[in-house]
Amino acid sequence: MTPHPIVVQIVIDKPLAQGFDYLWDAEKLGKLPEIGNVVEVPFSRGKEIGLVIKVSNHSDYEIEKLKSVERLAPLPAFDPALLRLMNFASQYYIHALGETILPVIPQMWKKADNWEKIPEKLESAQKSKKKLDVLAEGLITQEQLNPSQKNALQELLASHEKENQFRAILLQGQTGSGKTAVFLNWLASILHDESAQVLLLVPEINLTPQLERRVKAYFPDKKMAVLHSGVSEKKRGVAWYEAMTGKAKIILGTRLAALTLMPNLRAIVVDEEHDPSYKQQDGTRYSARDLAIWRAHDQKIPILLSSATPSLETWLAAQSGRYEYIRLDQRAQGASLPSVHLINTRDPQNQFSPGDVGATKEKSLISKTLANAITKTLAEKKQSLILINRRGYAPVLSCSACNWLSKCAQCSTYTVMHKAGALGKRSVLSCHHCGLAKPVPQFCPDCGNADLKTLGHGTQKLEDAIEDMWPQARVLRVDTDSSRKSKGAEALFQEIHNGNVDIVVGTQMIAKGHDYQNIGLVAVLDADSRLYSADFRAAERLFAQLVQVAGRAGRSGSSSDAGGDIYIETQYPESPVFQYLLRHDIDGFLAFTASEREEAKLPPYSYQALIHAEGKSLDKAIQFLNELKARMRSKGMLTKELKAYDPVPKPVMRVAGSERAQLLIESANRKTLQEALEMIDQDLRQDSTGRISKTSRIRWLVERDPISI
Repeated sequence: MTPHPIVVQIVIDKPLAQGFDYLWDAEKLGKLPEIGNVVEVPFSRGKEIGLVIKVSNHSDYEIEKLKSVERLAPLPAFDPALLRLMNFASQYYIHALGETILPVIPQMWKKADNWEKIPEKLESAQKSKKKLDVLAEGLITQEQLNPSQKNALQELLASHEKENQFRAILLQGQTGSGKTAVFLNWLASILHDESAQVLLLVPEINLTPQLERRVKAYFPDKKMAVLHSGVSEKKRGVAWYEAMTGKAKIILGTRLAALTLMPNLRAIVVDEEHDPSYKQQDGTRYSARDLAIWRAHDQKIPILLSSATPSLETWLAAQSGRYEYIRLDQRAQGASLPSVHLINTRDPQNQFSPGDVGATKEKSLISKTLANAITKTLAEKKQSLILINRRGYAPVLSCSACNWLSKCAQCSTYTVMHKAGALGKRSVLSCHHCGLAKPVPQFCPDCGNADLKTLGHGTQKLEDAIEDMWPQARVLRVDTDSSRKSKGAEALFQEIHNGNVDIVVGTQMIAKGHDYQNIGLVAVLDADSRLYSADFRAAERLFAQLVQVAGRAGRSGSSSDAGGDIYIETQYPESPVFQYLLRHDIDGFLAFTASEREEAKLPPYSYQALIHAEGKSLDKAIQFLNELKARMRSKGMLTKELKAYDPVPKPVMRVAGSERAQLLIESANRKTLQEALEMIDQDLRQDSTGRISKTSRIRWLVERDPISI
């Protein structure tokens, strides 16, 4: 009697909704298949890495025509909890299962030819790890916590006593109130269990080294896996393996760490939970924070969301009682909050006059009021932090004779001028969307005029202006251009911590999470550029950023010290964003924003999705979306509960030669929207290869819960 064949269904990293059947030769592969095995399979004319999602003894296709699995990775099978998470992410974010799961696997494990050598790599990594140990810092024991922190910790420990139960907890605290010390002491109680693993998420790569050192101080004997895109391929592959085998007890990383396999996960912390960086902007456009909450709910474990400025969704959930709510309303060392000063740039008294002492030869990039404050801060031997959300020297280069502007040839944006040394040995015009870089022209390409002028200013121009105004000061620029050189951002931040810098100029990189100890003044230039935009979340984001950057000042002070100063240059000081900031009234601002959103029926009082379309022609992309909307109407999908707006070009219409448009779909009911999106996905796939329309050659994508429209 012929034995039944073993048939496995496998998904691969392609935008294809279905899995593929393969034969499993147990003798050749050395074992029977398990759901969650990583394998190499022949596909089309090449080979692909795939994941087993089903095992059976029959196929809808002829057995003789099925190809066989070629290799089995030396990895344990993905556990059922992670597969449940991936299935949910695939369904909720309308993305194929294969292209949701496979990107989670580091590149080191996707090269089947190297699988035999991997044990050697793991062994060599263990030997070299001892040499690379990180200097630990920042340990604050339970006894050293202030009364407010101790109360917060007791509330967390009380929740830990109720095991095998989902609990979502918002820890809202003023900047500098010691939230990190509270949640690290809480995690210490969980890690008393030798097998327990905890997941700690941070929004950006440059925040991981500082937190890594603090975690080392609290848990010197616990193995930690650090996962983010800045880690080398080998290190990430080893860290991921240690997490999935349970060897690493603490998994620290950015959003990609939220999808890491952890067999003994006991608690999750999402630090700076409000940060938009938790939302993936390519591939599966998932929110790491939202998936972490779903994962905690599914695995019946606690999740702590920590922020000084919680997102409106999280804050409302805490206000309504769906999440537990713990607050820290005082700074850890008793220092007062920074004083907020609004500089009205329309007021001539705030600007330099030609006869003023210290007036610059050209029009100053810094107002007189702010310049005087910086001079005073320098005299007090304290550091100043100046934030401008624009890297480069100037956003646009222009010709005064014919009005030529430095537009990108491939995108509907302008190329930014970067000084020599930032992106190369010479000054260049660089597009921040497609990456195109070319030398700065000596004369106007249109009329030949040699008098080309820069419009606006970025971090490099501001750095030059500050060096001219305070030649004796030590100035440091911190942005993605400067952090590419030498040892990267961590070395730049260490210069600030070591006191080797007087004035720091930077982008939002300097605004989040860093525990600077000698910052006396924080300044925000051109705040209005972020306030007035088409995005309805612009005010919420600006407010969060201002609170975060203000929190960098006066952190080391005692109760008798002032909390530092924050100066904000704006033409609209009467805006609610600035008025609530003056009073440090975070709850007031969130309540005000909630009432505005509720009145306008915007998220979180409604649910949204975008259908993206891009192709060689904007007209074709718009037509593709109009035809989709017409089909939705003909199928009765557009009702009082579900609304589809007219297709429009995206804010940046053209990127790298592709014209882009979007269709916004909105519903007051999450389930109604989900059902509609699944129908749209099925409809579009009928005439598509992957996600490219066969007739119009338009590339399309469905995005749930977009954070920018």
